[in-house]
Amino acid sequence: MKLASLFSGGKDSTYAIYLAQKQGHEIKCLLSVFPNSDESHLLHYPNMKWTKLQSDSMKIPQLTITSNSDQTDNELSLLENLLQNAIDKYQIDGLVHGGIKSKFQKEKFENICSKLNLHVIAPLWDTEPESYMNDLVDAKFNFIMITVSSDGLDDSWLGKIISKSDVASMKSLSEKFGFNLTFEGGEAETFVINCPLFEHSIKINQTEKNWDGYRGRFEIVDAELNYNA
Repeated sequence: MKLASLFSGGKDSTYAIYLAQKQGHEIKCLLSVFPNSDESHLLHYPNMKWTKLQSDSMKIPQLTITSNSDQTDNELSLLENLLQNAIDKYQIDGLVHGGIKSKFQKEKFENICSKLNLHVIAPLWDTEPESYMNDLVDAKFNFIMITVSSDGLDDSWLGKIISKSDVASMKSLSEKFGFNLTFEGGEAETFVINCPLFEHSIKINQTEKNWDGYRGRFEIVDAELNYNA
């Protein structure tokens, strides 16, 4: 099928594209709703402007829209507008998203797609967390932590490229502190800097790290595609 993909630049939305392509689907475009703030319950917030580099590296066009409200209904209305645009422009048959456990998100996306007569593809749904995190590393997905907001995750994780040993460490921490190992509850957010979908990796030139003693953000100030690598 021809699909649009919800895209935040993080590990889940990027890996969902990877799996959908392996299933034989064609990803015609990326859909990114830029949220009003990090208070959004539906959308990924930090470093969203750099998804343009990921779109360019994957050679998949990106349709974007910016929300001026944190209200879920407003964000869903904008997403519906983007999907209608994708139908008109790319004749898509469905939507792929990277949801794993969130029934709230799943139901919202399914309701919109039902309204627009679109199929929903969720290749990560109900996947086992530790296996999934290790599969990401095995598939050569290089992703960094760009926010942390959970007990057990300190500022040393910000900007870190996650390895197999990091997955094992996070598994132990998640068991001790009770956070979701895939971070779907907002315990952390990620940004993919290289993966098999990319023609060029993303070179991060300048960053700012903010930490308040409990939560932190790794802000990408300047980045570019690495054409020399």
